[in-house]
Amino acid sequence: MKYFYPEDFGAVADGKVNDVKAIQSAIDKAEENGGGTVVLTSGKTYFSDSVRMKKNVELHLQKGSVLKATDNIDGYIRPCNMINDPKTALIGNPVTGKPSFVFIYGYEADKCSITGEGTIDANGHSFVKRKDRYYVTGDFYPRPTVIYIEKSNNISFKDFTVIDAPFWTLHPAGCDDVLISQIRILNDLDVANSDGIDPDHCSNVRILGCHIECADDCICLKASKGNAEYGPCENIIISDCTLISTSAAIKIGTEGVGDFRNIIVNNCIITKSNRGLSIQIRDGGNVENVTYSNCIIETRRFCPDWWGTAEPIVITTFNRDENTKSGKIKNIRFFNITCKGENGVLVHGNHENMIENVTFENVNVTLSKTTKWESGLYDLRPCLQYGVEKIKNSAFYLRYAENVLIEKCSVNWGKICDEYNKKIDAENCPGLEMIRFTGTDAR
Repeated sequence: MKYFYPEDFGAVADGKVNDVKAIQSAIDKAEENGGGTVVLTSGKTYFSDSVRMKKNVELHLQKGSVLKATDNIDGYIRPCNMINDPKTALIGNPVTGKPSFVFIYGYEADKCSITGEGTIDANGHSFVKRKDRYYVTGDFYPRPTVIYIEKSNNISFKDFTVIDAPFWTLHPAGCDDVLISQIRILNDLDVANSDGIDPDHCSNVRILGCHIECADDCICLKASKGNAEYGPCENIIISDCTLISTSAAIKIGTEGVGDFRNIIVNNCIITKSNRGLSIQIRDGGNVENVTYSNCIIETRRFCPDWWGTAEPIVITTFNRDENTKSGKIKNIRFFNITCKGENGVLVHGNHENMIENVTFENVNVTLSKTTKWESGLYDLRPCLQYGVEKIKNSAFYLRYAENVLIEKCSVNWGKICDEYNKKIDAENCPGLEMIRFTGTDAR
């Protein structure tokens, strides 16, 4: 393996001078060589505009090195058609299309990788403004994505840390064979849309041993409209992660024009989060064959700016709008899950689209009031028919779900409030079966 150093191409690495030309030259030279490793050296800060990853190139951040993003939006790469029409970069829905601005970008960059124990400082607070005490939103939309790798196979992300993302942090799209291992993502918990990892229309993905703290979703599987030319999101393993989120720790959806299937989530610990495990389908994509096992979930309510009302487990399918029929959800399994928080399990289909074949085995749910925020709510957004519904909270709240099995599960109550209700509240649930289901109602 040959090594390339930005300093050999003129990098100053003092955290002040923009080193983008030197870093990009090192990446380009490595590609010309047939592959190689571009090394950012310990103890140095490389201040830079956007860089473009290339085939067979490893960007290696040595421990103690920092790659810091510029605060100049004109220095960011604008992928795809954004390059030809810059005006489109500042308009539209920020989560349905391809990113408008990217700090580290790759397209058809097979076998590229980002490794090492250094830090990527995304300089996110240059692009946001405070809405209130609990919530920071964008100074403009869409804000820059930190890492966006598209249509690239056999790619890896290992060991590094990302801090202060202004928007989604790591977004592989249309990629096959993706390894994400032992990375840390440490975003401020009040910055909206600062998702951690968002595999989008990707297959054969392994997310292993990561620690993520972020506002919005820590890990979110997507099948976005902007990348609809790619295939389903399938064959995914998420394991041994520790997660903190002001939205959902691990989510499937809501962007789901394509299918999701064959997904395993195992050995994860979720704490101080607004939601734990979530499947939210609002578009035409379907979800099937998902297994969650050996997880510990602690939830609490955050301020009403954030979606969710402290549900540890959420499965919902609703039409996004009048022109969109939501997809099917079936064959979902939960084994050995411990939930403790301010709300209970929510499963809610609709009269035209029942959720099918859901198993809860050895799932223990404890409800306990711990924050000042209102209880007795279920957040069903986004959808045509519902919003945040005022309904007393039960340990299991089921609507329009067929063949649900609750086996060897238990319900407990900690600090009870007036808005806590039943052990189970179920309607329109044909085939519901309860075996050795223990616990009582709140009163």
